[in-house]
Amino acid sequence: MNTKNPESAAAQTLDWHFKEVTEIVQQALEEDVGQGDLTTTAVLPQPVTARATFVANEMTIVAGLMVVARVFELLDPDATFRALVAEGTLVSRGHQLAEVRGDARALLKGERVALNFLQRLSGIATLTRRYVTRIEGTKAKILDTRKTTPGLRLLERYAVRVGGGFNHRLGLYDAILIKENHATLVGGVAEAVRRTREKYGQQCQIQVEVRDEAELRAALAAGADAVLLDNMPPAEVQRAVQLVAGHAWVEASGGIRVENVRAYADAGVDFISVGALTHSAEAADISMDIVIEPPANDLESE
Repeated sequence: MNTKNPESAAAQTLDWHFKEVTEIVQQALEEDVGQGDLTTTAVLPQPVTARATFVANEMTIVAGLMVVARVFELLDPDATFRALVAEGTLVSRGHQLAEVRGDARALLKGERVALNFLQRLSGIATLTRRYVTRIEGTKAKILDTRKTTPGLRLLERYAVRVGGGFNHRLGLYDAILIKENHATLVGGVAEAVRRTREKYGQQCQIQVEVRDEAELRAALAAGADAVLLDNMPPAEVQRAVQLVAGHAWVEASGGIRVENVRAYADAGVDFISVGALTHSAEAADISMDIVIEPPANDLESE
């Protein structure tokens, strides 16, 4: 497939995970197409060249065009995909996002899967942009969380970046975050930090989730590198930032919405993590319209 995309730094990040993206798309196609598209096989028994156009039905931030391209590449290697906007572009209702030319049977087979990815990722990018816009002018950064759709974390966190957000730890394997249950099981925050430091030394940063001032003081005294203020109102967050006094990174999380995110940013935190970016984003309203593509000689005669 010939894929042409406008230059986009965010879009290029998926190139580094080509194998993983392919596996995700293949699984989605197997789930939907299975042993074959019964309807299309009956209606279109022979190849028919067609063109599909993706159109936004509402204002949205576009994310996932490269995934859409991969869907049709797997179904029809001779298909040609062309992005009409760059990833991260804010488009209005009626704007054309991309087009793909190929066998109509492949376009029909991939329609739902392609739209599922494009609508889901664009929805996440759009919601992320709303949060990012609300805190402009502050030092805070919007982070995602591990509250992602199983199997789709790579793509959903990519969409967060397209929307202007940043990624927290990718999983349990690449960063340390001592949460409430960890501390409870060993008798408190201080002991959890001590055991972690004993295990890993100074080779990694230790972040600790704290629920009140007492736990915050214990975490700082134990040598935590970062603290996550869990479900604290903005006034308490501001007080916590003052107590930390720059000795650790400060992240706010829990109960944060578009309506109140600015208050948390103004409280002076370094990061604001929002699970809603991936677990509650509404899918963008995008449609895919298919029309017959005239043979090349017919186009030339016109």
